[in-house]
Amino acid sequence: MSRSIAYNLMQVPAYLRSICYIHRRIHETDADLVINFYELLTGLTYLFFRPSVPQISVGHQYLFLHHDFEFPKKNPVSLLMLRFFTRLTCIGAKEKLALSFRPMETDEEAHIRVVPPLLRHEVLCCEAASGEYVHGYMVNAGFGESISQWHEQHPEVPLHFFWDKPDEPEVCRMDETLSFHQLDDEKFLRYMSGCRAYATTAGFESVCEAMYLGKPLLMVPAHIEQDCNAYDAARGGAGIISDNFEVDRLLEFARSEYQPEENFRSWVRSCEWRLLNCIETAEGIGFINEYKLIYE
Repeated sequence: MSRSIAYNLMQVPAYLRSICYIHRRIHETDADLVINFYELLTGLTYLFFRPSVPQISVGHQYLFLHHDFEFPKKNPVSLLMLRFFTRLTCIGAKEKLALSFRPMETDEEAHIRVVPPLLRHEVLCCEAASGEYVHGYMVNAGFGESISQWHEQHPEVPLHFFWDKPDEPEVCRMDETLSFHQLDDEKFLRYMSGCRAYATTAGFESVCEAMYLGKPLLMVPAHIEQDCNAYDAARGGAGIISDNFEVDRLLEFARSEYQPEENFRSWVRSCEWRLLNCIETAEGIGFINEYKLIYE
Protein backbone atom coordinates (compact mmCIF):
# COMPACT_ATOMS: atom_id res chain seq x y z
CA MET A 1 0.00 0.00 0.00
CA SER A 2 2.75 2.46 0.91
CA ARG A 3 4.58 1.84 -2.38
CA SER A 4 1.34 2.31 -4.33
CA ILE A 5 0.66 5.63 -2.60
CA ALA A 6 4.22 6.83 -3.19
CA TYR A 7 4.09 5.86 -6.87
CA ASN A 8 0.77 7.64 -7.45
CA LEU A 9 1.97 10.79 -5.70
CA MET A 10 4.89 10.87 -8.15
CA GLN A 11 2.41 10.60 -11.03
CA VAL A 12 0.25 13.56 -9.93
CA PRO A 13 1.63 15.95 -12.63
CA ALA A 14 0.81 13.39 -15.35
CA TYR A 15 -2.67 12.87 -13.90
CA LEU A 16 -3.33 16.61 -13.88
CA ARG A 17 -2.29 16.87 -17.53
CA SER A 18 -4.67 14.04 -18.38
CA ILE A 19 -7.55 15.67 -16.51
CA CYS A 20 -6.98 18.92 -18.43
CA TYR A 21 -6.83 16.96 -21.68
CA ILE A 22 -10.14 15.20 -20.97
CA HIS A 23 -11.79 18.53 -20.14
CA ARG A 24 -10.43 20.13 -23.31
CA ARG A 25 -11.56 17.25 -25.54
CA ILE A 26 -15.09 17.30 -24.12
CA HIS A 27 -15.44 20.88 -25.31
CA GLU A 28 -13.48 20.58 -28.56
CA THR A 29 -15.65 17.69 -29.77
CA ASP A 30 -18.87 19.47 -28.83
CA ALA A 31 -19.97 16.24 -27.13
CA ASP A 32 -23.62 15.65 -26.23
CA LEU A 33 -22.73 12.94 -23.74
CA VAL A 34 -19.69 11.46 -22.01
CA ILE A 35 -19.69 7.71 -21.37
CA ASN A 36 -17.13 6.85 -18.73
CA PHE A 37 -15.97 3.23 -18.34
CA TYR A 38 -14.88 3.30 -14.69
CA GLU A 39 -12.12 5.84 -15.28
CA LEU A 40 -10.95 7.73 -12.19
CA LEU A 41 -9.57 10.68 -14.16
CA THR A 42 -12.97 11.33 -15.77
CA GLY A 43 -14.56 11.49 -12.33
CA LEU A 44 -11.87 13.92 -11.20
CA THR A 45 -12.42 16.01 -14.34
CA TYR A 46 -16.06 16.45 -13.32
CA LEU A 47 -14.98 17.21 -9.74
CA PHE A 48 -12.53 19.98 -10.68
CA PHE A 49 -14.02 21.44 -13.90
CA ARG A 50 -17.72 20.54 -13.62
CA PRO A 51 -18.43 20.26 -17.39
CA SER A 52 -22.03 20.93 -18.38
CA VAL A 53 -22.04 17.86 -20.68
CA PRO A 54 -23.90 14.99 -18.97
CA GLN A 55 -21.99 11.84 -18.08
CA ILE A 56 -23.02 8.18 -17.77
CA SER A 57 -20.66 5.82 -15.95
CA VAL A 58 -20.51 2.15 -16.98
CA GLY A 59 -18.86 -0.72 -15.10
CA HIS A 60 -19.63 -3.82 -13.10
CA GLN A 61 -18.09 -2.14 -10.02
CA TYR A 62 -21.11 0.18 -9.70
CA LEU A 63 -23.02 -2.85 -8.48
CA PHE A 64 -20.99 -2.43 -5.26
CA LEU A 65 -22.95 0.80 -4.65
CA HIS A 66 -26.34 -0.84 -5.20
CA HIS A 67 -28.43 -1.18 -2.03
CA ASP A 68 -29.26 -4.85 -2.75
CA PHE A 69 -25.75 -6.09 -3.50
CA GLU A 70 -24.48 -8.74 -1.08
CA PHE A 71 -20.82 -8.54 -0.09
CA PRO A 72 -18.58 -11.39 1.06
CA LYS A 73 -17.36 -11.41 4.62
CA LYS A 74 -14.03 -9.70 3.93
CA ASN A 75 -11.97 -6.93 5.50
CA PRO A 76 -14.44 -4.05 6.03
CA VAL A 77 -11.70 -1.46 5.44
CA SER A 78 -10.90 -2.99 2.05
CA LEU A 79 -14.59 -2.97 1.13
CA LEU A 80 -14.87 0.64 2.26
CA MET A 81 -11.89 1.66 0.11
CA LEU A 82 -13.30 -0.21 -2.89
CA ARG A 83 -16.61 1.61 -2.61
CA PHE A 84 -14.82 4.94 -2.05
CA PHE A 85 -12.70 4.52 -5.19
CA THR A 86 -15.81 3.50 -7.16
CA ARG A 87 -17.60 6.66 -6.04
CA LEU A 88 -14.64 8.78 -7.22
CA THR A 89 -14.89 7.33 -10.74
CA CYS A 90 -18.54 8.38 -11.14
CA ILE A 91 -18.45 11.93 -9.75
CA GLY A 92 -20.89 14.01 -11.82
CA ALA A 93 -22.58 11.00 -13.44
CA LYS A 94 -26.28 11.34 -14.19
CA GLU A 95 -26.66 7.57 -14.26
CA LYS A 96 -24.51 4.60 -13.32
CA LEU A 97 -24.98 1.46 -15.41
CA ALA A 98 -23.90 -1.57 -13.38
CA LEU A 99 -22.96 -4.66 -15.37
CA SER A 100 -24.30 -7.68 -13.54
CA PHE A 101 -24.47 -11.50 -13.73
CA ARG A 102 -28.24 -11.28 -13.24
CA PRO A 103 -31.10 -8.73 -13.39
CA MET A 104 -31.71 -6.53 -10.35
CA GLU A 105 -34.11 -3.71 -9.57
CA THR A 106 -33.03 -0.15 -10.29
CA ASP A 107 -31.58 1.68 -7.28
CA GLU A 108 -33.38 4.99 -7.75
CA GLU A 109 -31.68 6.74 -4.85
CA ALA A 110 -28.16 5.93 -6.07
CA HIS A 111 -29.13 6.36 -9.79
CA ILE A 112 -27.93 2.83 -10.59
CA ARG A 113 -29.51 0.81 -13.37
CA VAL A 114 -28.49 -2.82 -13.75
CA VAL A 115 -27.61 -4.06 -17.25
CA PRO A 116 -26.11 -7.26 -18.72
CA PRO A 117 -22.34 -7.77 -19.12
CA LEU A 118 -20.65 -6.30 -22.18
CA LEU A 119 -18.99 -9.24 -23.92
CA ARG A 120 -16.93 -9.08 -27.09
CA HIS A 121 -18.58 -10.14 -30.33
CA GLU A 122 -16.24 -13.14 -30.72
CA VAL A 123 -17.63 -14.68 -27.51
CA LEU A 124 -21.24 -14.24 -28.63
CA CYS A 125 -20.45 -16.02 -31.90
CA CYS A 126 -18.47 -18.81 -30.26
CA GLU A 127 -19.76 -22.38 -30.12
CA ALA A 128 -18.85 -24.33 -26.98
CA ALA A 129 -17.72 -27.95 -26.88
CA SER A 130 -16.83 -30.15 -23.92
CA GLY A 131 -13.20 -31.26 -24.03
CA GLU A 132 -11.05 -33.20 -21.56
CA TYR A 133 -8.63 -30.46 -20.49
CA VAL A 134 -8.89 -27.78 -17.80
CA HIS A 135 -8.40 -24.23 -19.03
CA GLY A 136 -7.13 -21.45 -16.78
CA TYR A 137 -5.94 -17.88 -16.45
CA MET A 138 -3.76 -16.40 -13.73
CA VAL A 139 -3.21 -12.66 -13.37
CA ASN A 140 -0.18 -13.40 -11.19
CA ALA A 141 2.38 -15.74 -12.75
CA GLY A 142 3.39 -16.74 -9.22
CA PHE A 143 0.33 -19.01 -9.18
CA GLY A 144 2.19 -21.15 -11.71
CA GLU A 145 4.03 -22.88 -8.87
CA SER A 146 0.70 -23.82 -7.31
CA ILE A 147 -0.49 -25.30 -10.63
CA SER A 148 2.74 -27.25 -11.05
CA GLN A 149 2.46 -28.71 -7.55
CA TRP A 150 -1.11 -29.85 -8.17
CA HIS A 151 -0.06 -31.29 -11.53
CA GLU A 152 2.63 -33.43 -9.89
CA GLN A 153 -0.11 -35.18 -7.92
CA HIS A 154 -2.51 -35.46 -10.88
CA PRO A 155 -0.43 -35.82 -14.06
CA GLU A 156 -3.30 -37.54 -15.88
CA VAL A 157 -5.39 -34.31 -16.07
CA PRO A 158 -4.53 -32.13 -19.12
CA LEU A 159 -4.02 -28.47 -18.14
CA HIS A 160 -3.71 -25.40 -20.36
CA PHE A 161 -3.11 -22.19 -18.38
CA PHE A 162 -2.57 -18.67 -19.67
CA TRP A 163 -0.28 -16.18 -17.93
CA ASP A 164 1.51 -12.90 -18.57
CA LYS A 165 5.06 -13.87 -17.67
CA PRO A 166 7.93 -11.96 -19.33
CA ASP A 167 10.87 -13.79 -20.89
CA GLU A 168 8.88 -16.99 -21.42
CA PRO A 169 8.13 -18.56 -24.83
CA GLU A 170 4.70 -18.38 -26.43
CA VAL A 171 4.02 -21.90 -25.16
CA CYS A 172 5.91 -23.21 -22.15
CA ARG A 173 5.31 -26.96 -22.38
CA MET A 174 6.21 -28.54 -19.05
CA ASP A 175 5.28 -32.11 -20.11
CA GLU A 176 2.62 -34.00 -22.04
CA THR A 177 -0.31 -32.69 -19.97
CA LEU A 178 0.76 -29.25 -18.64
CA SER A 179 1.34 -26.17 -20.78
CA PHE A 180 1.53 -22.46 -19.94
CA HIS A 181 0.58 -20.05 -22.74
CA GLN A 182 1.30 -16.36 -23.18
CA LEU A 183 -1.82 -14.20 -23.40
CA ASP A 184 -3.49 -14.16 -26.81
CA ASP A 185 -7.16 -13.17 -27.15
CA GLU A 186 -8.10 -15.50 -30.01
CA LYS A 187 -6.17 -18.47 -28.66
CA PHE A 188 -7.53 -17.89 -25.15
CA LEU A 189 -11.11 -17.95 -26.41
CA ARG A 190 -10.48 -21.05 -28.51
CA TYR A 191 -9.22 -22.92 -25.44
CA MET A 192 -12.09 -21.55 -23.36
CA SER A 193 -14.73 -22.79 -25.80
CA GLY A 194 -13.40 -26.34 -25.84
CA CYS A 195 -12.44 -26.92 -22.20
CA ARG A 196 -13.98 -29.18 -19.59
CA ALA A 197 -13.81 -26.52 -16.85
CA TYR A 198 -12.17 -23.14 -16.21
CA ALA A 199 -9.99 -21.88 -13.35
CA THR A 200 -9.43 -18.14 -12.99
CA THR A 201 -8.51 -15.33 -10.63
CA ALA A 202 -12.10 -14.02 -10.86
CA GLY A 203 -11.84 -11.09 -13.24
CA PHE A 204 -15.39 -10.08 -14.17
CA GLU A 205 -15.11 -10.40 -17.95
CA SER A 206 -13.53 -13.85 -18.06
CA VAL A 207 -16.02 -15.15 -15.48
CA CYS A 208 -18.85 -13.88 -17.70
CA GLU A 209 -17.30 -15.49 -20.77
CA ALA A 210 -17.08 -18.85 -19.00
CA MET A 211 -20.67 -18.57 -17.79
CA TYR A 212 -21.86 -17.69 -21.30
CA LEU A 213 -20.09 -20.74 -22.74
CA GLY A 214 -21.45 -22.98 -19.97
CA LYS A 215 -18.13 -23.77 -18.27
CA PRO A 216 -17.95 -24.61 -14.54
CA LEU A 217 -15.67 -22.24 -12.65
CA LEU A 218 -13.01 -22.31 -9.96
CA MET A 219 -12.36 -18.76 -8.78
CA VAL A 220 -9.19 -17.80 -6.89
CA PRO A 221 -9.56 -14.07 -6.12
CA ALA A 222 -6.37 -11.99 -6.13
CA HIS A 223 -7.80 -8.81 -4.54
CA ILE A 224 -10.93 -7.39 -2.92
CA GLU A 225 -12.77 -6.58 -6.16
CA GLN A 226 -12.32 -10.15 -7.36
CA ASP A 227 -13.49 -11.40 -3.95
CA CYS A 228 -16.79 -9.63 -4.64
CA ASN A 229 -17.00 -10.95 -8.22
CA ALA A 230 -16.36 -14.52 -7.08
CA TYR A 231 -18.88 -14.34 -4.25
CA ASP A 232 -21.57 -12.97 -6.55
CA ALA A 233 -20.93 -15.60 -9.26
CA ALA A 234 -20.82 -18.45 -6.72
CA ARG A 235 -24.17 -17.35 -5.26
CA GLY A 236 -25.72 -18.05 -8.65
CA GLY A 237 -24.16 -21.52 -8.85
CA ALA A 238 -21.64 -20.69 -11.58
CA GLY A 239 -18.65 -21.99 -9.66
CA ILE A 240 -16.71 -22.41 -6.43
CA ILE A 241 -14.21 -20.22 -4.58
CA SER A 242 -10.82 -21.23 -3.24
CA ASP A 243 -7.62 -19.67 -1.91
CA ASN A 244 -5.62 -21.82 -4.32
CA PHE A 245 -5.91 -23.57 -7.66
CA GLU A 246 -7.50 -26.76 -6.33
CA VAL A 247 -8.36 -28.26 -9.68
CA ASP A 248 -9.60 -31.49 -8.11
CA ARG A 249 -12.38 -29.50 -6.38
CA LEU A 250 -13.26 -27.91 -9.71
CA LEU A 251 -13.51 -31.29 -11.45
CA GLU A 252 -15.68 -32.66 -8.67
CA PHE A 253 -17.93 -29.60 -8.88
CA ALA A 254 -18.17 -29.97 -12.67
CA ARG A 255 -19.04 -33.64 -12.31
CA SER A 256 -21.65 -33.55 -9.55
CA GLU A 257 -22.95 -30.04 -8.77
CA TYR A 258 -22.67 -27.66 -11.72
CA GLN A 259 -25.89 -26.65 -13.45
CA PRO A 260 -25.49 -24.19 -16.37
CA GLU A 261 -27.46 -20.98 -15.93
CA GLU A 262 -29.81 -21.15 -18.91
CA ASN A 263 -31.08 -17.58 -18.53
CA PHE A 264 -27.60 -16.06 -18.54
CA ARG A 265 -27.14 -16.30 -22.32
CA SER A 266 -30.41 -14.50 -23.07
CA TRP A 267 -29.57 -11.89 -20.39
CA VAL A 268 -26.21 -11.21 -22.09
CA ARG A 269 -27.75 -11.10 -25.56
CA SER A 270 -30.20 -8.41 -24.44
CA CYS A 271 -27.32 -6.09 -23.53
CA GLU A 272 -27.31 -3.89 -26.62
CA TRP A 273 -30.93 -2.75 -26.53
CA ARG A 274 -30.97 -2.46 -22.74
CA LEU A 275 -27.83 -0.32 -22.75
CA LEU A 276 -29.07 1.97 -25.51
CA ASN A 277 -32.43 2.31 -23.79
CA CYS A 278 -30.69 3.35 -20.55
CA ILE A 279 -28.60 5.93 -22.40
CA GLU A 280 -31.54 7.40 -24.31
CA THR A 281 -33.85 7.62 -21.30
CA ALA A 282 -31.35 8.73 -18.63
CA GLU A 283 -32.61 11.62 -16.55
CA GLY A 284 -31.31 15.02 -17.64
CA ILE A 285 -29.80 13.83 -20.92
CA GLY A 286 -32.66 13.97 -23.39
CA PHE A 287 -32.78 12.43 -26.84
CA ILE A 288 -29.56 12.34 -28.86
CA ASN A 289 -30.38 12.48 -32.57
CA GLU A 290 -27.07 11.18 -33.85
CA TYR A 291 -24.44 9.05 -32.14
CA LYS A 292 -20.87 10.07 -32.89
CA LEU A 293 -18.51 7.97 -30.84
CA ILE A 294 -15.10 9.48 -30.17
CA TYR A 295 -12.64 7.16 -28.42
CA GLU A 296 -9.85 8.72 -26.39
